[in-house]
Amino acid sequence: MARLLDLLTEDYQSGEALAQRLKVSRQAVSKEAKKLLAEGFPVEMSRKGYRIRPGTPLPHLFHPPGRLGRPYRYLGRVGSTQDVLRAWAEEGAEEGALVLAEVQERGRGRRGRPWESRPGESLTFSLLLRPTLPLSSMGLLPLLAGLALWRAVGVGGIKWPNDLLAPDDRKLAGVLLEAKAEGEEVAYVLLGVGVNVDWAPEGAAALREFSPLSRREVLSGFLLHLESLLPLLESPETLLSLYREASYTLGRRVRVQTPKGVVEGVAEAILPDGSLQVEGVRIGAGEVALVSPLRTGKSDP
Repeated sequence: MARLLDLLTEDYQSGEALAQRLKVSRQAVSKEAKKLLAEGFPVEMSRKGYRIRPGTPLPHLFHPPGRLGRPYRYLGRVGSTQDVLRAWAEEGAEEGALVLAEVQERGRGRRGRPWESRPGESLTFSLLLRPTLPLSSMGLLPLLAGLALWRAVGVGGIKWPNDLLAPDDRKLAGVLLEAKAEGEEVAYVLLGVGVNVDWAPEGAAALREFSPLSRREVLSGFLLHLESLLPLLESPETLLSLYREASYTLGRRVRVQTPKGVVEGVAEAILPDGSLQVEGVRIGAGEVALVSPLRTGKSDP
């Protein structure tokens, strides 16, 4: 029997019409809709009937523009999309597998920080990649993912390595990359993405403030741009040239918390391995704080 979620669209449908299609009572439709809401799905109910919140990437409404995004699992409430996708990857899921959840109870960002989101208003998903990369080339992949997200969103710039900032420097989105290695090769990569689309935690920015893009449009754009950029892992200088154009870090005074202590100075360059150079110091990993104001004349994608 078809499920209510499989029948919902962005247009309201009456309870009577849905009940006829499901061969159940109107009361059963109402009960199922409330259950879906409790599970985190953005179902909207009114006197007009029932619909899914516009822009929601329901499987029957979302059509990936390329090879990435298939197969696709759309979920309500989970612990973490990264954990769900990791288990799927271990079962042999193919490259491009996508897990999207409306609610993450243990959602996390870089360095283990919690990632806040709201169902129907935030975009949180994980994508499986199986790149034929040596471990030594992994430093470029976070930058490439950040560049793809910047192009998909169309505003702001990138704080090294892959935080997406709004034009006023507030955080708009983030990327978490987790990989499994086998010897000197990469077995698979879990690319976790969180975007504040219609809502943002205090101090952060929501895309709605700058752009009318829906969650579904951002997701499609990211998958399309990521697929087009992936071949540049074999052309690092081209990738880094594009990344520099999107950077909100280069040329600014920064403070970086590294495993060896704090480094402060002007961010001078992105090195060929993806690391950041600050006052002659190479930084492979660290938390960047932007100290000086954004230089003028920065263009959006």
